[in-house]
Amino acid sequence: METIDVTLIEPKKKHPTIFFKFDQLPVGEILTIENDHDPKPLYYQMIAERGPIFNWEYLENGPEKWVVRITKTEVDEAGERVGELVVKDHRKAEVFQKFGIDFCCGGKKTLRKACEENNINLNELKQELAKLEESESHSEKIITDYTQAELVELIVGKHHQYIKESNPFLRQFTHKIAVVHGASNPELLEIQGLFDELASELDHHMFKEEHILFPYVVELESAMVEGRIPEMPPFGTVENPILMMEDEHERAGEILKRIRILSNNYTPPESACNSYRITFAKLNEYEQDLHEHIHLENNLLFPRAIVMEKQ
Repeated sequence: METIDVTLIEPKKKHPTIFFKFDQLPVGEILTIENDHDPKPLYYQMIAERGPIFNWEYLENGPEKWVVRITKTEVDEAGERVGELVVKDHRKAEVFQKFGIDFCCGGKKTLRKACEENNINLNELKQELAKLEESESHSEKIITDYTQAELVELIVGKHHQYIKESNPFLRQFTHKIAVVHGASNPELLEIQGLFDELASELDHHMFKEEHILFPYVVELESAMVEGRIPEMPPFGTVENPILMMEDEHERAGEILKRIRILSNNYTPPESACNSYRITFAKLNEYEQDLHEHIHLENNLLFPRAIVMEKQ
């Protein structure tokens, strides 16, 4: 039996560490965790992402210390069907696509069987899947306390990177389902065209932000802290590129709103295949991420840059 003191682990690594340890457990073995608050959110995450393959028992239940004994009761993820894994967490579709595993027509095969047939190292694949449990956590610091440089780092590192990784996948799959199902579901053809347009626009949009606007925003902050006047940028005042970025944000939002309407709020028909379902789920996630992304820029980064320049 292994015991983990969760309070000693960096916040964003807590759940990934516990998941990693649990995944290594043989059936019947026990993992005990100690925490300074009720780890119930972990329970719900494990149920959602691993299924009912464990027993959860409180040995201590607060108010200062919580101790939970987790016993693995069934087979690990490698024994689950590929299609079922994707249904539980649509992000896994991208990992399977990367490794060349068919999660649609081959969705009934177990993860272990799919690896054997495709000569894939199971441990390497499981490591890639485990990375999905790691998500940027910024709860340790209130977002409004971020400096401009920290905000830019967050936007580029999290949201721009998400778009860059998601665009190729969604371009491929919106095309795939349009070809296969477009005759009976013609809205898929329009969705494909709209997403291609959106992806192209966002590629150009992010380039302008990363190479023109964001460096000047960070320079404004540095100049203010150091008590100096920054060099005049080629675009004049910072409000000029900001207005352009905000217009492009609005256009991106209109495109996604149209896709949401066409997809009936990203609801696939009952007969839809896995590829169809995963594409809609991913589009929904994409829209949610973009909303958070635009919020950080329009409502925090940009207004502060305008004030700093005037000061």
